[in-house]
Amino acid sequence: MALLIINLDKIIGTAAAWRDAFAQQLPDLEIRIWPEAGDPSDIEYLAFMRPDFDSLPAFPKLKAMFTRSAGVEEFAGHPKLPKARLGKIEPAGGDPMMTEYVVMHVLRLHRDMPAYQAAQANREWRRVRIVRPEERRIGFLGYGLMGKAPALALKSLGFPLSAWVRNRRDAAEVPIFHGPDQLEPFLNQTDIAVCLLPLTRETEGIFCARTFAMMPRGAMLVNVGRGKHVVEADLIRALDSGQLSYAALDALWPEPLPAESPLWLHPKVTVMPHVARRPTVAQLAAEIAANIRSIEAGGGLLQEVDIGLGY
Repeated sequence: MALLIINLDKIIGTAAAWRDAFAQQLPDLEIRIWPEAGDPSDIEYLAFMRPDFDSLPAFPKLKAMFTRSAGVEEFAGHPKLPKARLGKIEPAGGDPMMTEYVVMHVLRLHRDMPAYQAAQANREWRRVRIVRPEERRIGFLGYGLMGKAPALALKSLGFPLSAWVRNRRDAAEVPIFHGPDQLEPFLNQTDIAVCLLPLTRETEGIFCARTFAMMPRGAMLVNVGRGKHVVEADLIRALDSGQLSYAALDALWPEPLPAESPLWLHPKVTVMPHVARRPTVAQLAAEIAANIRSIEAGGGLLQEVDIGLGY
């Protein structure tokens, strides 16, 4: 039984770090690092990030694949994508780094920190009314593993919370809106929108002039989903008109953001270089190992991706 690692050693850690981590987790699992794949018939598992499927051989005994990428839109339709189950490499309870990052930006916008920073630069002693948590409605677009933990953390601080998802769900810890027909009522009552959606045909450009107009005047956006969720020109117009008061963007398009982009110097925008979270080799190896143990025991993937849905 062998696991082939593709590109992860170039992006996170080193080949030696991956071998050492799996030696702790699954000492009987043979670790191979692409392009030194050996006999493809030995490979039962793949773990990758940004793979070039055109260059890969067929793996006749492949049981499952694991992707580090949060989204699968870049390869989901590839004609040479192996016909095996695909799993996310994600912790079951969400990532603490994502939780702290989302909470940080929501609190920063809620407490009007950009305006205080601007006042400091002007040597202005700025004292205005402080909005209380119960007066600020937070809405999460996407309520999966990465969204639930920060939503509950913010709820514990007294913020009214709601979420919008693709399909109807049973009652959750927060009110759930679902589907296209409920997007407008959801946005109507959202003061700070937090986007953690996957990128699909339905969600590309979801933040645009039409949806910005659905939000309360002066609303704010935190995007930790995908850069293509936001129509840049529409965002700038909404900020300049006052329809939106601020945007914190961790995901942008393209990345790196070109130097000529107007987002860099816009006074109502925070640009972050896609740094919401940075998992370690040990964390990722532990998640992959847990999935392999489940499969070898006759179970399934812990967090399987539906290629058809795109997440």
